[in-house]
Amino acid sequence: MSSSEDQQSYTYAQAGVSIAAGNALVRAIGPLAKSTRRPGADADLGGFGGFFDPKAAGYKDPLLVAANDGVGTKLKLAIDSGRHDGVGIDLVAMCANDLIVQGAEPLFFLDYFATGRLDNGVAERVIAGIANGCRQAGCALIGGETAEMPGMYADGDYDLAGFCVGAVERGEQLTGDRLAAGDVILGLASSGVHSNGYSLVRRLAADKGWKLDRPALFDQERLLIDALMEPTRIYVKPLHPLVRAGQIKAMAHITGGGLLENIPRVLRDGLHAHVDADGWEQPRLMAFLQAQGHIEPEEMARTFNCGVGMAVVVAESDVAAVTAALTEAGETVLTVGRIEAGDKGCTVKGSDETWSARAAWSATHLG
Repeated sequence: MSSSEDQQSYTYAQAGVSIAAGNALVRAIGPLAKSTRRPGADADLGGFGGFFDPKAAGYKDPLLVAANDGVGTKLKLAIDSGRHDGVGIDLVAMCANDLIVQGAEPLFFLDYFATGRLDNGVAERVIAGIANGCRQAGCALIGGETAEMPGMYADGDYDLAGFCVGAVERGEQLTGDRLAAGDVILGLASSGVHSNGYSLVRRLAADKGWKLDRPALFDQERLLIDALMEPTRIYVKPLHPLVRAGQIKAMAHITGGGLLENIPRVLRDGLHAHVDADGWEQPRLMAFLQAQGHIEPEEMARTFNCGVGMAVVVAESDVAAVTAALTEAGETVLTVGRIEAGDKGCTVKGSDETWSARAAWSATHLG
């Protein structure tokens, strides 16, 4: 080896990491973070950590509630199709919706964006979506991390993780302890597949040769890829006033595990949720997925949200008022089922032809 090779001066950029690109991204997303300011947070970026003042947010004796999540393999569809704008909303939704089911108001959010080579155009679109989601949820984007890691990710790939902290006044948290037999389960309509079940969606797309850039069979006004990439609906703002008013007993965010496995997570022992699939019309996108994969109704109930993004449990006497308030706030309220005495768990049932069934069916999960 020559002496000139021995004395070669290495740089981080030669190893695949651009400090300049990272600094440029921080400058670009500063205004996005500032757009999410709320009482308790100035949302300035650049420090080693982000501050939040619960007292300035109006809390006297708050319990803090934390949640973290990702977007899953929906990211692969986003990368392959160039649809980067909505996955940031998904990221916030998966965390913020998990907080509101505990009765907590999301206060602040931090993101983690990891990639092999930083493409500022893509990163800015993703983070703009995160800021959009934070505005929808009413929380401040107070920090995050952008990690450029050559060799860890294939060219063009990236991954996301989100971290959200909320607060609820002591004594107002939702734990399911107020639930009773006879309570009613309402459902808030989903905006689409949300952020779960995409490994199956992508498998169907590959096996069936879907033309993602063409109009969907179930909606000729929309490209199939746009229907599949519809961001997860964020339910925080319509639900929080009802939580503070004591009109909601429990909620379940319908994510991985579907209706069958998520509703039992908020039940106390001795109560069983009975979900009647005849109570609402199966969305056309869900019907398309089921038909394409010849998916049994029971599998639909434990894989997809089936049109219900949030289950809301209320006393029968509060059904009319809660329904009216949520409808006024822009939500589509569905009739889902009831809580009855029994082993802790959930049963979803439907009559023949419901969800394309050939006969009456039911599926039960005990948890």
